[in-house]
Amino acid sequence: MKRFLFLVLASLLISTSVPAMASANSSTSLINTARNYMGTPYSYGGTTPSGFDCSGYIQYVFNKAGQSVPRTTGQQYASGKVVSKSNLQTGDLVFFNTSGSGVSHVGIYIGSSNFIHASTSRGVMISSINDPYYWGSRYIGARRVANFTSSAVTQVSKQKAEVKYATRAEIAEILAEKLNLKNNGSESAFTDVSSNHPNSAAIVSVAAAGIFTGNSLGEFNPDDYLTRAQLAKVLVEAFNLQGKTDSSFKDVSATYWAKGYINTLYYHNITTGYGNGNFGINDKVTANQFKTFMNRIKN
Repeated sequence: MKRFLFLVLASLLISTSVPAMASANSSTSLINTARNYMGTPYSYGGTTPSGFDCSGYIQYVFNKAGQSVPRTTGQQYASGKVVSKSNLQTGDLVFFNTSGSGVSHVGIYIGSSNFIHASTSRGVMISSINDPYYWGSRYIGARRVANFTSSAVTQVSKQKAEVKYATRAEIAEILAEKLNLKNNGSESAFTDVSSNHPNSAAIVSVAAAGIFTGNSLGEFNPDDYLTRAQLAKVLVEAFNLQGKTDSSFKDVSATYWAKGYINTLYYHNITTGYGNGNFGINDKVTANQFKTFMNRIKN
């Protein structure tokens, strides 16, 4: 009887102090489910235990807990209730800017300033939201998207599908495969690419081939995105493309550093630019754009 009264009192305290969250048992179950997939490799666009991307992992874990959340990082960030960093609760979604332009990564807060997430470097892992070397400076906010006190599906506004961008590591992996590059057992020279990084072999291979270089700090920045101008240079050098013609894109000046590379892509009908006459030199490369470029090179 005493135990029953204790449980009733505890549930009342939780429901009144944290209305959008569940009982401790429910949130614990969510985290236990999340931990079951520790070490699962990162897979671009992945939504299953064979490989997750960050938002695919979130959706899968919450579905297992009987909660519905949107598919993409942007949609997840636009849903639920805004939560301050000082009021984070277990099960909240925490968001980061890893690309330099808006929300691009998401994880599940598990308490003690830690979150679990699907990283491109090590797959599903646990990190600190206050990590001074990376995550701390990239934290941008949190959302409480789940209501564990009922079986009702969380209602979210319909959002425009998030544009998926291709990371440097993902592009390196595809180019290494298409060009049949081998790293011959060499270790990465980049300080932010360890030997157990899922794309380590590809990154070493493209670096050895002179297709990619790191920054002045010796970092490859595998999770960063390329601009369209940077990708033009990468593709021209990767496939040794020759020839050029004046593309006359409005945003590519005569002295722009990548003009020659862009003109070469234009010469080979690999790019036609945008309908407004611009190439989009500073736009991040989307996954669909990269796929289109690769298909045109293949053909």
